[in-house]
Amino acid sequence: MIDGEFDHGFAVDWMRKDLGICLDEARKVNASLPVTALVDQFYGDVQEMGGKRWDTSSLIQRLRKFR
Repeated sequence: MIDGEFDHGFAVDWMRKDLGICLDEARKVNASLPVTALVDQFYGDVQEMGGKRWDTSSLIQRLRKFR
């Protein structure tokens, strides 16, 4: 993370896929998952920054950009 290298772990694209499944299932049972939705939004921002294949620790890049 310090060196800005984010190619070692679980890709942001895959995390968003899984978060999408989680949020879809929550909607089906009328459950509210606001923190999960926020994290999904943050990872969406990372994707827009070009980080689709970065690992999930790349969320730090989003936090740095939007301080």
